[in-house]
Amino acid sequence: MEIEGRSARKRRAIVEAARTVFLRSGYAGASMDEVAALAEVSKQTVYKHFADKERLFTEIIVGDIKTTEERSDEIIESLPASDDIDGDLRALGRQIVVNVMQPRLVRLRRIIIGEVDRFPDVARTWFDSAPGRSYAMLADRFGTLHSRGLLHTPDPMLAAQHFLWLVLSIPMNKAMFEVDENPFTPEELERFADEGVRVFMAAYGR
Repeated sequence: MEIEGRSARKRRAIVEAARTVFLRSGYAGASMDEVAALAEVSKQTVYKHFADKERLFTEIIVGDIKTTEERSDEIIESLPASDDIDGDLRALGRQIVVNVMQPRLVRLRRIIIGEVDRFPDVARTWFDSAPGRSYAMLADRFGTLHSRGLLHTPDPMLAAQHFLWLVLSIPMNKAMFEVDENPFTPEELERFADEGVRVFMAAYGR
């Protein structure tokens, strides 16, 4: 097992503290002093690892993008090659809505949207790696299901976009503008997913 060195431990503590501060206060409201205090290191140590607040923010967002990307891949790859399309899509929709509506991800999405003018590349990377990647993976699955005669999705990419919008748009739009970042119960989220799949199948089912 590789032993984490002192410098690596401090860097990890800084990143974890900064994530907490950014999620709590946003980019503009966060300070390097607050990050240093929470990480229990000196402000000089913070600047030794990260030249400025912008680079620290970018490091955190890129790391969280990677984590979100990996989780999204796992969920969509779980769509099995079976004939129970309705049941499989309901299960998929429920997993997606529960994952995306995690309060931490809702808060992160708010921050990225609020800082899109300051960090356009970060916002673009988030879109390409999160919703954009999910669209592409779902489109690939829907193309296969279309060729098997199980769905009518001649435009798989548009079908993928419709699917995710039907499942996510109501809870996500509400969460973007609510003080409460998790305004729905698990049962309500499942209902949004199930109804979204019902409408999707009415349009794309065989």
